[in-house]
Amino acid sequence: MTSKRILFTGGGTAGHVIVNLALIPMFQKEGWEVDYIGSYDGIERKLIEPLEGVTYYSISTGKLRRYFSKENFKDPFKVLKGTGQALSILRKRKPQVVFSKGGFVSVPVVTAAKLNGIPAVIHESDYTPGLANKLAIPFAKKVLATFPETMEHLPEQKAEWVGAVVRDELFEGDPQKGYSLCGFTKEKPVMLVMGGSSGSKKINESIRGNLDQLLEKFQIVHLCGHGNKDEDIQRQGYAQFEYVNEELTDLFAITDFVVSRAGSNAIFEFLALKKPMLLIPLSRYASRGDQIVNAQSFVKQGFARMVEEEELEEDRFLQEVEQLQEEQDQILENMEQYQNERAKEKVMEIIKNA
Repeated sequence: MTSKRILFTGGGTAGHVIVNLALIPMFQKEGWEVDYIGSYDGIERKLIEPLEGVTYYSISTGKLRRYFSKENFKDPFKVLKGTGQALSILRKRKPQVVFSKGGFVSVPVVTAAKLNGIPAVIHESDYTPGLANKLAIPFAKKVLATFPETMEHLPEQKAEWVGAVVRDELFEGDPQKGYSLCGFTKEKPVMLVMGGSSGSKKINESIRGNLDQLLEKFQIVHLCGHGNKDEDIQRQGYAQFEYVNEELTDLFAITDFVVSRAGSNAIFEFLALKKPMLLIPLSRYASRGDQIVNAQSFVKQGFARMVEEEELEEDRFLQEVEQLQEEQDQILENMEQYQNERAKEKVMEIIKNA
């Protein structure tokens, strides 16, 4: 029997890997052999290499910056080199299909798939397509969307709305392990603070600047990002971590409220877990504004509150947290109405038929 083989790609941030992490075990259960192309030192390598039965390949990649930098002149050559490397890997591994979650590492891979005659399926999590996916879409066979509104920004003949792909293990956390990890009790609600895989200076400052008032009402799990842990702060009810991986599901199991950036994969996971959220999206000065429209969509549907980074003064932050707590019951009721529509199964079906 001919072996079934799929190659995944995507990286740069955890958000460009999470959907792949949800899909890989499902393909392995059905007997598919799995390869992955990522960058040399991106977070995708840290998340994917430990997976059993997955062969990880590193390639050269540019960063596709939106601002002026002398590195921009080198990037086209890095992308060309990466495309050549991806071509060689694809010819050697001969996958039936490529699945791309986006990020700059995916552009050479999807381009190489087209040159090799291998169908590629792209998944776009955000409300509007990111730059890497915009560049890769002409070379893809299908483009899948998480937000229904994203369909307006995609080529009609390739686009399909599938909804949010959520990992099964999110629902398997052990609350006892979560409480033990943080040294918490069940006496106060738990607020989980996430600033993205690299952390957020503004969110970190808002939490620490309001710590006395916050600890009166909450226990706080603070995922502050690499190098951002403040060892001088040792308080009962306040647990800091630079980053967590396997323990995250245990932390979710004890979480009552979330303060977070507004990356699409993360907020749809909070929605699936039914965690009322205060979203602080990346500003337009630091991004293309995708997190702002993600957050606005969730506010409109009654799943979250939102405050923009530029408005994040200490008093405003406390006001928003207080309002989130007051609206908890209504937000939970709104979340109960959300239907995920078998997104994972849909995506698998589309990939296998590409």
